[in-house]
Amino acid sequence: MASAAGSLTEPQVLAHTKRRLFPEADEGYAVVDTQFSSDRWLASQHIGPEIKDALSPFNHVRVGTGYPDLVGVRTLDDGLLAVDRLGDDPPLIVVEAKGHTDHGRVDIERGIVQAYDRLHEANAAYVAAPASAISQSACTLARELNVGVLGVETDGAVEAIEAPRMVGNRTTTETSAIRFQASAQGVADKSFGLNHPKNYLAYPLAVHHTAETEGILAERVVRAVDDARTGAAFLNLVDDDPDRIHLTPLGREVVRFALREYESVDDALRAFDDWKRSRKRFCDIAPKWGLLTRRVVYEYPATKLLVEELQRMHADRIPEPTLPEVVEYLHELHPSFTVELFVRGDQAVRSRVLNADGELQSATLADGDVYHSPTVFQLKAMLYHAGILTTRGAEPSNLDPSTDVWKLRESVM
Repeated sequence: MASAAGSLTEPQVLAHTKRRLFPEADEGYAVVDTQFSSDRWLASQHIGPEIKDALSPFNHVRVGTGYPDLVGVRTLDDGLLAVDRLGDDPPLIVVEAKGHTDHGRVDIERGIVQAYDRLHEANAAYVAAPASAISQSACTLARELNVGVLGVETDGAVEAIEAPRMVGNRTTTETSAIRFQASAQGVADKSFGLNHPKNYLAYPLAVHHTAETEGILAERVVRAVDDARTGAAFLNLVDDDPDRIHLTPLGREVVRFALREYESVDDALRAFDDWKRSRKRFCDIAPKWGLLTRRVVYEYPATKLLVEELQRMHADRIPEPTLPEVVEYLHELHPSFTVELFVRGDQAVRSRVLNADGELQSATLADGDVYHSPTVFQLKAMLYHAGILTTRGAEPSNLDPSTDVWKLRESVM
């Protein structure tokens, strides 16, 4: 049954709130709890496809002692916070939504207490509820607990009735998964584009070169210069600012390496021309560059987690784990990070892979189409070329998860 005129269900409140805090095509990243991925809310409230599309992607992220309705990272607009943000990084935001129940009640006070619990691991916490149901006493309680209050109108307008103060927090693996996706290195809605690390290592050399960056890169290394730039930013070799590309400390180290091995970056880029279309492992045909590649990809946050857990699987006598085995194993230890790293973000896929309680549906992992290409194809290929994994990656459309092995080339006994 649809909600009564003038009332708002909890999914509707949350959808309007997410649109306000995380506008489309804007920097930032947010997930909504898997309980909203079902088709119904309570006994008589239907969650329409337009609401589910607005709420996706879904994940089950533990913050504090529970699972907030929304977890995201974004620099907030003026008026949503009582003071300036802390430090340079965008804040981790949590939202608890409350809407009209079948009996017409809105349990705002419970939402405030739930949001307050999340402040141990979040920078800002909010309760969102129908504006007409927000009382002065609820605002007083929220103010005392440093919880923001967002009033939601039936037309979708959202107003900050109480703006919280920013607080510091401790970071867990679960909240790190969302911070990771919101960063320049996250894989959400993006792709490495190219599956050979030489294309990304060459980018800081092209930036340092006296010639125009895109031109020299296209001539010597790869014509897909936009993909090379994006991948270099993912690997923290460059800061991809709109006005100008800047080398990071890691990117400058790549340039120093080239100047140590060659007379100039121009000579170094000429060497890249010899490796075009090579199917051989990069660390075998260019051992020194391979060692540098290993260092660069190991700085990528996902690499550290993968290598450590593959080593743990080896110690647990799973020496040649397949892709579904890796995902199931990692999900037991790092559920949110595993989903963000391996599973595509669209709501149809997340709803198949995770049930409403956030439990992994193992049978779906046999379908290659549920996997995130930047991880199972491009990232895996780079780990192969760096000498870390034994096999290269494959496009999800060509992927047979049951035979896709994720084995360390050298395991520590």
